[in-house]
Amino acid sequence: MVAVQPSTDTAAAQNRRGFTGLLPHRMLRWRRPVWWQELAIIAIGYWLYTIGRNAVPEQAEIALRHGHSVQHLQDVLHLNFELSFNHFVAATEWLAQVMDYYYATLHFIVTIAVMVWLFRKRSHVYRGARSVLVASTLLGLLGFYLYPLAPPRLLPNFDYVDTLAKFHTWGSLADPSVAQHSNQYAAMPSLHIAWAMWCGIAIWACAWRRWVRVLGLLYPVGTLLVIVGTANHFVIDAVGGALVLGVGFAIQWLLSGHGAFTPPLDAPDFSLTEDAREHATGPTTPSTPQP
Repeated sequence: MVAVQPSTDTAAAQNRRGFTGLLPHRMLRWRRPVWWQELAIIAIGYWLYTIGRNAVPEQAEIALRHGHSVQHLQDVLHLNFELSFNHFVAATEWLAQVMDYYYATLHFIVTIAVMVWLFRKRSHVYRGARSVLVASTLLGLLGFYLYPLAPPRLLPNFDYVDTLAKFHTWGSLADPSVAQHSNQYAAMPSLHIAWAMWCGIAIWACAWRRWVRVLGLLYPVGTLLVIVGTANHFVIDAVGGALVLGVGFAIQWLLSGHGAFTPPLDAPDFSLTEDAREHATGPTTPSTPQP
């Protein structure tokens, strides 16, 4: 592995960059993330997410009224393909089971896996990417509080099928032991979409292999199909998720003065490492001294 050195002209580069962020410069200097600090941040963040999500008053009557309004809006916008797609999924048990377990598990598994990958392999952009995810999640909690929304599967008179309940999938909110610990009216915005898009963008921005980058982009597409097919979200909820992610990126830029996947100016040049060059140009071979 080739040794990497921090840039020596950081101050001049900062001046050329223009806006340098709202945080003090000392807080924006590059330093390798420490695993126990990041683990603590994630644990506290998830605890706050769980407490905040479930502490919001469910307000069932308001949430159902909002659900009817969203359904009407989607009918006006001709985005009402959800019901037919939901019925198709519900009529195909193996597909419904796959989507149900996708919905219940990958939301956390893939997000954690991408965070660990960034921490280990792309530490020069990890903090910026993590800040986007945290900001987006907090904005999502605010959305749950300000706009309680019933998901399609809980709306009467619209004939949506709750596939989690129909096939008794693990994690079904029809199970009283699960439902009593979860706010069922936290549908707007869809954090499933916000987190999936964050994962896709991170993989596209940071992966070297093209097929991995393509898979990263397909992941939020698959998530959209799942949340609609299982009647857990409207398409407009997904739009809300995309919006909070966009605002999360904007907040990170305002705080740091650079993009989430742009390393700080004093970060080592990781593009000089041998493993990066090998992925880009093929395996390197040691040079042979010439006589």
